[in-house]
Amino acid sequence: MPIRHLLLALVVVAIWGFNFVIIKWSVEALPPILAAALRFAAAAFPAILFVKPPKAPFWIVVSYGLCLGFLLYAFLNLALAWGMPAGLASLVLQTQAFFTMALAFPLLGDRPGKFQLMGAAIAFAGIAVIAFERLEGASLLPLAFTIFGAASWGMANVLTKKAGKVDALSFNVWGALAAPVPLLGLSLLTEGWPAIVEAMTHFTWADAGIIAFLAYVSTLLAGAIWSWLLGRHPTSVVAPFTLLVPITGLLSGYLILGETITLVEILGAAIVISGLGVTIAGSRKSLPRAAVD
Repeated sequence: MPIRHLLLALVVVAIWGFNFVIIKWSVEALPPILAAALRFAAAAFPAILFVKPPKAPFWIVVSYGLCLGFLLYAFLNLALAWGMPAGLASLVLQTQAFFTMALAFPLLGDRPGKFQLMGAAIAFAGIAVIAFERLEGASLLPLAFTIFGAASWGMANVLTKKAGKVDALSFNVWGALAAPVPLLGLSLLTEGWPAIVEAMTHFTWADAGIIAFLAYVSTLLAGAIWSWLLGRHPTSVVAPFTLLVPITGLLSGYLILGETITLVEILGAAIVISGLGVTIAGSRKSLPRAAVD
């Protein structure tokens, strides 16, 4: 992977790590499913008026939007609203790399190399160290919902890869269009019309800022960069970068929400970085020199 692509992946990691703090704020200010619906409505409108549909099969675009927008954030927002710490959520959600690699092999024939497998094993050993330290305070249902969200994200990654080299911004904008209606329907079903009216009646500029960050920075900007990278590199090379998200997520939770970071978690983070280093080094060795300069 060229250095400039690696730097782009790290930008996404930083945005998505901080994103968990913003999501935590959103589910405290608004009903959690409604917050997700507003996020993806803002991501889709008015952008679809100016961005052409992607040159990808319609079913892939819709399926991507449902996996990443509807399923992932329905599960994640509920998990955070029900007590999942933001830092821990950023950690557990990275099991998506397992789901991505597991799904990409039978569906795409994208076989991970030995360095990708070795790097993933090391990185997930680091995540296990952090999880062992953090799971004592988390209940089972929020944890399970976070893992369900991770599976949804893994499927979205596979769909992105299957779409090929499409315009990343267009793919994300039109994919986002598939999420608001089912999210709003789920909000009506589970949160109720009175709660939605109450939230929108007292909607503040601070709430608008939260939704704007989630829609335009985290969903469109970071999502477009991520889709662009997946369209140009094997999933087994790109997906492990998200193993760094728990580090930025834990740091954001510590600095902004006051969540604690222990020495054991720092050790686990160092192991995660080591695993990612093995994956990156292996992917560069497997490519011709001209491809990595």
